[in-house]
Amino acid sequence: MIVRILSICLALIGGVASVAQAQDGPLRIEITEGVIEPLPFAVPSFQPESGDAGQMAVDLARVVSEDLVGSGLFREVPASAYISTVSDFNAPIQYADWKAINAQALITGAVSVSGNTLNVKFRLYDVFSGAELGSGLQFAGTVDGWRRMAHKVADAVYSRITGEGGYFDSRVVYVSETGPKDDRAKRLAVMDYDGANVRYLTDSSSIVLAPRFSPSGDRILYTSYESGFPRIYVLDIGSVQRRVLESAEGTMSFAQRFSPSGNTVVYSLTQGGNTDIFTMDIGTGQSTRLTNTPAIETAPSYSPDGSRIVFESDRSGSQQLYVMPASGGEATRISFGEGRYGTPVWSPRGDLVAFTKQNKGRFHIGVMRLDGSEERLLTASFLDEGPTWAPNGRVIMFARETQGAGGASSLYSVDISGRNLKPVRTQEGGSDPSWSPLQK
Repeated sequence: MIVRILSICLALIGGVASVAQAQDGPLRIEITEGVIEPLPFAVPSFQPESGDAGQMAVDLARVVSEDLVGSGLFREVPASAYISTVSDFNAPIQYADWKAINAQALITGAVSVSGNTLNVKFRLYDVFSGAELGSGLQFAGTVDGWRRMAHKVADAVYSRITGEGGYFDSRVVYVSETGPKDDRAKRLAVMDYDGANVRYLTDSSSIVLAPRFSPSGDRILYTSYESGFPRIYVLDIGSVQRRVLESAEGTMSFAQRFSPSGNTVVYSLTQGGNTDIFTMDIGTGQSTRLTNTPAIETAPSYSPDGSRIVFESDRSGSQQLYVMPASGGEATRISFGEGRYGTPVWSPRGDLVAFTKQNKGRFHIGVMRLDGSEERLLTASFLDEGPTWAPNGRVIMFARETQGAGGASSLYSVDISGRNLKPVRTQEGGSDPSWSPLQK
């Protein structure tokens, strides 16, 4: 089967691929590190089943391929190597022809358009065993949403082969940046995870920072200097309506994130020269203080189950990471390496914390276990900061700024092995990314 062949291709740093077989189920692989040899696959252009679906069928297959290749786990066999062609979605597969070109997985699809309704169906074949892997699926949506249909197909393929959830049908909110470094205009923008379908949510009349998706993906928290002081706003993506989270006069609120329930916001508040962590009930506006020290306590992030919070603090004399109960109380330091640690973000899988690290004049995006063990630096640059997790906890997006007066900020992604580092396409410069959950 495909999964058996994939297991042979996995090379792990400090470990091996975990392969288990249920008595009546397929093999599953848990990918814990990088893949040395990506799995070769073929995805011929999808078949148009209506007269106006021809170009869309081609485009859909290309996006599916781009998603899979972009993950670093897959390698596409070029069409120039094909021996067989797929001219009918229901025709028998010539497995020998695909095996001859070393395609271990084959994806076929068909597309039909009726008015504004788009239907996409696909099948995934295990070329090695000569059988379909799972059952065929069909997705329906609008013509304008064709890229989402492609992402859904890619997610299904990714999940069937790796045994893990996909992340392609998701969005990213970020700060779009234009202009020189000393006079940079910033506005909120939301896009598909791959940079397509950009939509601007604010204008550039005031500085905006740190947008954060809600767990349901329909709201965004962000900080704005519209009033002259940093204030936290909640924005509904659909209506683009917003409201401010009220705070006392003379205070500054920032570094906000939703709780897993979406009903509570955790944030930092500066008052009288002191910065501590608070929570606020969005419905009632009632706030609760979680820390009370002379140190700067900021950048809080909830665990997936909402029971704990990781944050940064200089209470030990330098910027380090701590974990405390979600209700406040005693905090445990988890970072002990050289340098300064900041902007921690809890993985959606609950097993890792991503962070920004500054050491010896370089910035890094890294990950560590919750006890501080197995720290691994994934990047190194003049300025890398602000990690955010993909929905499946396997990829991290962050902002990278180049050096000098003409330096610009742009978005990058990297997998948790550090092997698959690549830029994210954006129309303009970008910073402060926040990854949404999978769309519904």
